[in-house]
Amino acid sequence: MTTHEVRNQPPPFGGYDLLAGDPALVAALDRWSPSRGDVTELARLAATSDPARWADQADTYPPVLRTHDAVGNRLDEVDYHPAYHALMTVAVGHGLGAEPWLANAGTGAHVRRATGFYLWSQVENAHLCPVSMTYAAGPALRHTPALAGEWLPRLASRVYDPRLVPVADKAGAIVGMGMTEKQGGSDVRANTTTATPDVAGPLGSDSVRLTGHKWFCSAPMSDGFLVLAQGPDGLGCYLLPRVLPDGTRNAFAIQRLKNKLGNRANASSEVEFAGTWATPVGEPGRGIRTILDMVAATRLDCILGSAATIRQALARAVHHTQHRAAFGATLIDQPLMRNVLADLAVESEAATLLALRLAHAIDEGESDFARLGVAIGKFWVCKRTSPAVAEALECLGGLGYIEENGLARLYREAPLNSIWEGSGNVNALDVLRAITREPASLAALAKECALARGAISLVDTAIDEIESVSTQAYAADAPWLARSLVERLALTLQASLLVRYAPPEVAEAFALTRLGPDRGLTFGTLPAAIASGAPGRILIDRATPRR
Repeated sequence: MTTHEVRNQPPPFGGYDLLAGDPALVAALDRWSPSRGDVTELARLAATSDPARWADQADTYPPVLRTHDAVGNRLDEVDYHPAYHALMTVAVGHGLGAEPWLANAGTGAHVRRATGFYLWSQVENAHLCPVSMTYAAGPALRHTPALAGEWLPRLASRVYDPRLVPVADKAGAIVGMGMTEKQGGSDVRANTTTATPDVAGPLGSDSVRLTGHKWFCSAPMSDGFLVLAQGPDGLGCYLLPRVLPDGTRNAFAIQRLKNKLGNRANASSEVEFAGTWATPVGEPGRGIRTILDMVAATRLDCILGSAATIRQALARAVHHTQHRAAFGATLIDQPLMRNVLADLAVESEAATLLALRLAHAIDEGESDFARLGVAIGKFWVCKRTSPAVAEALECLGGLGYIEENGLARLYREAPLNSIWEGSGNVNALDVLRAITREPASLAALAKECALARGAISLVDTAIDEIESVSTQAYAADAPWLARSLVERLALTLQASLLVRYAPPEVAEAFALTRLGPDRGLTFGTLPAAIASGAPGRILIDRATPRR
C-alpha cells in the first residue's frame, strides 16, 4: 500500500574516504611518518560496502560460548560470526598488531599503525580489542627475551590464524590479557590467583601451575594471555598459552561470556584456572611493573579508538545535516546546528591530534612525555567521547536512535574506553602518581606545551600555570582534586598542539571555548563570531566526509 513518497531523507552513509576526508589526520601522518605505508589502501577498503556489512553482522550476531561437546567433554570454545574473522583478517593483514615493535627507530611505524587503528576503528571497534592487546604485548614480553623471541614475530605477523594449535605451528598469533578478579577489580594487588612453580612442567623449567580465576578476560580464543598471579616472590606476570607445545589444550575453563552494553562482536569472558600451565614474564614479584608496559600501550589504543569514535559520529552527523531540511533550510545551514557541528569538530580535531602525537612519542622514544601524556589522554579523550557521540546522535533526531543508522552502536560503544585499562578515577590518580614519582614526565609535558608560546594569550597563560597547577598533586587533598588537575593539563596540552599544528582558526576556537572564562557546558555554545564566521566554516569543512 502506497500512502506517501519518502523524501527529504539523507542517502545511506558510506563510500567516504576516511583518510582523505580527515585533514588533521592526514597532516599528522605526513608530519610524523616518512611514508604512508598501506594506510591509504586501508582507508579505501574501509569505504567499500563489505566492511560496513561485516560490522553490522558482527554486532548483530555476537560470539557464542560452547562449554561442552555433545557427550559432556569440556570444549571451552567461542564461535564467532564469519564477519568477525573478516574484520580481524583485515586488521592483522594491515599491520595493526605488534609489527611496530620490530621496526627500526625513526620509521614512523607506530604513527602509521595508530593511523590505521584509528581508521579501522571507525568501521567496527569491538574486534580491535584483541588486536590492541596483541600490539601491547610487545613491550611486556621484551622483559623476557626468550619469550619475546618465540612470540613477538608471530604477534607482529600479518597472518590471521584463528586455529587453536601450538603457537610454534602458527605464522601469526593473538594475545589477550587477564588482570582483574572478582574481589579486587582495578586493585590487582588483591588478586588471589596463585602461581606454583613446577620444573617438570610442559613449558620448561620455569613452568608454573595457576589456580584461580579472572573476572574479565576478553578474546578468550587468543593464543596466549598475559595474566597476574601471586607467585613465591609476590604478584608476578605470566604468559599462559591456550594450547601446550604437545598440542593438548591448557586448562582454561570459560565459565560464561559477559552480556555487555556494547562491544558485542568481542567476547569478554570469566575464566577459571585449575593447574593451568604458564611461564613467568619479567622479574619475579614485579608483575605490575611488567604488565604496565602492556597497559600503557592499550591505553594509547583507548585514546585512538575514542578519537576515532568521535570522528565517525561527527562525520555521520555532518552527512545527515547536509541532506536534511527543516524549517525552511538545510539543517547544516541552520545557525544553532552549525554551532553544534563546529563545536564537535573542535573536539574531534583536538582528540585526533593528541592521539597521533602520543603515537609519535612512542616512535621517538619520548618515554617521559608518553608516560604522563598517555595517562592524561586516556582520562580526557575517553571521558569526552560519550557526550560528543550523544550530541552527534541528537543531530539526527529520532533517526539517530535507530540501530540501522550506525550512531546507536557508536553510542553503546562510547563509554567503554573510559572504563577499560583503568576507569577515569584510576587514570586521574595515575596522573598524580606520575607527577609525584616521575617528575621528569611533568618536565617533558611542560617542555612540549612551551613550544606553543607566543600565539594565543589564553594558551600562554595555561602553559604558565602548569607548574603551579601541578603542585596540587603533592597536597594532602590531592585525590579530591585529581580530576580537575587532569582536565586542566589535558586542555593545555591539546591547546598547545592545536596552536602548533592546526589552522589558527581551529586553535583559537579551542582556546576561547575550552580555556576562556565563557566556555559552555554543552556542545554548541561557541561564541556567535566563531560559529557564524570563518572559523565555523573552516571547522565544518574540515569535518565534512569526502569520497
